[in-house]
Amino acid sequence: MRSISAVTALAVALGSGALIGSAAGPAVADSSAALPISSSGDIVVDGVHHRVFISDPSGGKVVATDYNGTVIGTITSLPQADGLELSADSATVYVAVPGTDEIVAIDTTTLTKTGRYATGDGTDPQHLALAGGKLWFGYGSVGHGNIGSLDLSGGQTRVSLAQEADGTWNDAPLLDSTPGAPDTLAAGSRQYYFTLGIYDVSSGTAGRTAFLGGQDAAIGGTAEDLALTPDGRELVVATSSRDFQQVYRTSDLSETIRYPSTYWEQRSVDVAPNGLVAMGTDTYASFLPHVSIYKPGGTAPRRTADFTDEQGGVAQEALLDHGDLAFAPDSSRLFAVTHGLSSKYRLRVVTDPGKAVTGITVNAPATAVRAKALTVSGKVTNTLGLPAGTTVAVTRTDLEYPNGKALPAATVKADGTFSLTDTPPAGGKVTYKVSYAGDADRTAASASDPVEVSRNSPTLTVNKNGNVYAYASNVTFTAHLGTTYKNRTLSLYADTAGDGKGKYLVKTGTVNSAGNLSVTLPLKRDTTVSASFSGDARTAPKTATSWVGAKVKVALSLSRYYKTATVSGHTKYYFRKTTNPHLTTTMTAYPGRSQRLQFQIYSAGAWRSAGSQYFNLDSTGKSVVELGGTHQTGYSMRVRSSYINNSSGDTVNSTTHGSWKYFTFTS
Repeated sequence: MRSISAVTALAVALGSGALIGSAAGPAVADSSAALPISSSGDIVVDGVHHRVFISDPSGGKVVATDYNGTVIGTITSLPQADGLELSADSATVYVAVPGTDEIVAIDTTTLTKTGRYATGDGTDPQHLALAGGKLWFGYGSVGHGNIGSLDLSGGQTRVSLAQEADGTWNDAPLLDSTPGAPDTLAAGSRQYYFTLGIYDVSSGTAGRTAFLGGQDAAIGGTAEDLALTPDGRELVVATSSRDFQQVYRTSDLSETIRYPSTYWEQRSVDVAPNGLVAMGTDTYASFLPHVSIYKPGGTAPRRTADFTDEQGGVAQEALLDHGDLAFAPDSSRLFAVTHGLSSKYRLRVVTDPGKAVTGITVNAPATAVRAKALTVSGKVTNTLGLPAGTTVAVTRTDLEYPNGKALPAATVKADGTFSLTDTPPAGGKVTYKVSYAGDADRTAASASDPVEVSRNSPTLTVNKNGNVYAYASNVTFTAHLGTTYKNRTLSLYADTAGDGKGKYLVKTGTVNSAGNLSVTLPLKRDTTVSASFSGDARTAPKTATSWVGAKVKVALSLSRYYKTATVSGHTKYYFRKTTNPHLTTTMTAYPGRSQRLQFQIYSAGAWRSAGSQYFNLDSTGKSVVELGGTHQTGYSMRVRSSYINNSSGDTVNSTTHGSWKYFTFTS
């Protein structure tokens, strides 16, 4: 099936800014895909190969996509490529190429050109339709137009021009046909006074059987687009100056019905094989692209779609002048080409276009207590209403049934509301999903709402918290898990100060019969050990931590003494007062670390402070200090090296004091 549409020279000249305004409301098309085109002329749908063909006059090409809008091929070197028509067997797409005054045939399977048919110098063929065994084309330029035919039968190509009296058409007329009336050809003008013509082409020539147009056409405006009904008895016309699409009998072009719209600026129309009528409009003020889909003869749309995304109150897309609409041959989809503010084109796809859209809301409490009843309510809406006795399927998804568990169906009341009561056996996030299956006239729909259901809080501890250990001690940590529902697995993590790794897993396992899981770690820096319980259907997740400190290794040696002696159980070093002792500290290395030398002197029966000072360690953790100055004799003194957390330049270990070294000076 086809929908006639074209980009006029005026639209190309004005550019995208002339086609787009501001609008509100979200896009409701079922899917959307970007198109690699710079303009759009016509669209045709191949139901056999599930392909959509779109012509690009400015780009001189035809683009082929699948039903999702994914581009599968491009046919180039088609200057001003415009009208498209699909052969009855879906083997060939014909494209009107006014830039070279010809019609080109494209194989729908290989996407290659299989034929080129000249229509005559200066003819500018633009619009195509198959009828009476021939390919008809509307041709001409501004101020002059006519209808021609291309006969491809019998192995010879025959072109017949001027099928209508000169002066009837002041532009290349739009054309349409339908398999249900194979000898009927419809035509319309979209640039001058409202003009329509119906032709009988059974004889091989176009014999006009009905005409409406000129200044006597009461409707006014122009025929922006047209489409025959499947039986060919009526013609639906999009009119630029009206807020409806007019339907005419093809027998005499008398008015029958109107498909009303809340918007002016009717842009495009297509009729599906099952009789659905799609009408595309832009609002007069904001050019909001809006598509309404009607059942045959309907006075209200069965479905509507707004093809736009709003940003800052400005619509980001618009239907083109004489916008592109086309139904799939099985009437299952409606395709539309839109144009964005950023000069990007998109293929919008509406599935189940003949079905009224169903909406569902679901309301569940934000929180609930496990094993206690709760109520879930909601509403199903549809413009057609719902049949009596309609039910909705209900599924509960929780930790015990991650793939969902079916609950009894809920019956929808006459006002569309429903409610159900359930007692959730599992805690945590519990989601209630409500689904309506749809029917021949209504789309399927579903919605869900989560509930946070309470769970028991387990006991979880990790021992050794606050303990401090010597450097490189092997320490065993034990996590204890109290009563749970099913899950008895713990994960143990360590976070070692200063290594840049953060928390890392050291063990995962099932607790023993006493509820314990242990791990042994060598401690060289302060470390936080954590136990994590992921929870289960009735027990909440929990984490417990234990911080333990690790000391550094530190040693202090004295040199340049002349003797040692054991005094009060300590080794005492003796230095001549003329000698400067060397104090050598070795400590666990860490970047930027320093050690503190602390001095004390024994006086009045007690050790009293004689001062302290920090000295940087080299990269190996070594520091050599010479004790200079004037040395007093006869005093007992002592010194030690220490690592002081934070004050020594880092915080990765716990404060560690070395042993005292005792010394004195003599004459």
